[in-house]
Amino acid sequence: MCAVILYIDAQDKKEIFSKPRLSGYAIGQYQYSGKHKAESNTFSLRMVRLSLDGRIMNDFAYKIQGQINGNTSTLGESPRVVDVFIEWQKYKFIKVKAGQFKRPFTFENPMNPIDQGFMSYAQNITSLAGFNDRVGEHASNGRDIGIQLQGDLLGTQSGRALLHYQIGVFNGQGINTKDVDNQKDVIGGLWVMPIEGMRIGAFGWTGSYARKDETGIKSLSKRRYAISGEYVINDWTFRSEYIHSTGYSFKNTYNEKSDLNKTEIDYAKGDKADGFYVLGIAPIIKNKFHLKARYDMYRPNAEWDTSKTNYEIGADFEFVKNLKLSAEYVYVNDRSLEKHNYSMIDTQLSFRF
Repeated sequence: MCAVILYIDAQDKKEIFSKPRLSGYAIGQYQYSGKHKAESNTFSLRMVRLSLDGRIMNDFAYKIQGQINGNTSTLGESPRVVDVFIEWQKYKFIKVKAGQFKRPFTFENPMNPIDQGFMSYAQNITSLAGFNDRVGEHASNGRDIGIQLQGDLLGTQSGRALLHYQIGVFNGQGINTKDVDNQKDVIGGLWVMPIEGMRIGAFGWTGSYARKDETGIKSLSKRRYAISGEYVINDWTFRSEYIHSTGYSFKNTYNEKSDLNKTEIDYAKGDKADGFYVLGIAPIIKNKFHLKARYDMYRPNAEWDTSKTNYEIGADFEFVKNLKLSAEYVYVNDRSLEKHNYSMIDTQLSFRF
C-alpha cells in the first residue's frame, strides 16, 4: 500500500488562487405613491449586497454574493444567497459557467441595479425574466441554478467581437431551489454588434415551473422570447426591449413553504403576457450628471384593459466615484384600477465599495 501526498508550497498556492476580493453596494430609497386607497411615502433599504470573487489558476473565475437586508418572514424579502458560480474563461469564444447566476435572457437582466439607470428594472423584466415572475415563482432576482455556455465570435482587427452567443440549461424553479418536475428550462440569446457600442439581439426561453400537492406534480409551461436593442456611446445610453410570454401562472406566489402546496391555476389571468420599454439617458456633465426618461409598459394578460404604463423622467448625480443620487417622477396609468392615473416620486442614494 502506498500513499501519494500532494504538496503545494506558498509560491505555487499564490499562483493557483488569487487573493479574494470583497465588494458590495447599498441602495437607500425614499418613495411616494399617490395610488388611490393605497397612498404611501416611506424610506427603505432597497438593497444591500456583499460579494466575494476571485480566480483559480487564472482560467477560472468564481463569485459568491448575498443580499443581507430584509426580514426573515418571506422569501421575497429575506436575506438570501443570490449568486454562487464558477466560470471557465480560458477562451473568449467559449466560456462555461456553472452554479446559481443570472438567466441569459434580455440585456437588462444581467445589469447591476445601479447601472440599470432607473428606480427599478422595467416591468417586463421583473415579471418575465424571473425577478417577481408572473408564473408564481418566488423572488429570484432574475437567477436560477444551472450551467451555461457563452462566447464572442468574429473578432475585428481591433479585437472587438461582432457576434455573441449564450445558452444555458436550468432547473426552472428560481434561486436556492431544487427541480420539481425533472424538466429543465433552456434559455439562450444571440446578438450582433455591428458598430462600437451597439447590440441588437434576440432571446428564447422554453421550460416549466412546477409545484407538488397531494395529487401529484403540476407543471406550468414557460414559452418566452425577447427582442432587444441597445446603443451606448460617449456616456449616452439608449435601450429598448420587447418580451412576450405564453403560459399560465399559479394563483399564489411562492413566499412561504406552505405556498408550494398551493397548485390552483389562475385561469382568469390568461396564458399570455407581454411588455415593452424604451429609455434614454443623456449626459449633461459626462460621467457626472445625467437626465433620463423611460416609457415602460406591461400587459399581464396581453390585453390593453389591464395594461400598466409608467412615464418616467429623472436625473442622477455622482458626487464622487461610486456615490450616486438619483431622483424620478413617474406618471402611472394602470387600467386595471378604478382610478387609472396616479403619480410617484422616487429618490435613491447608492454607493459601492
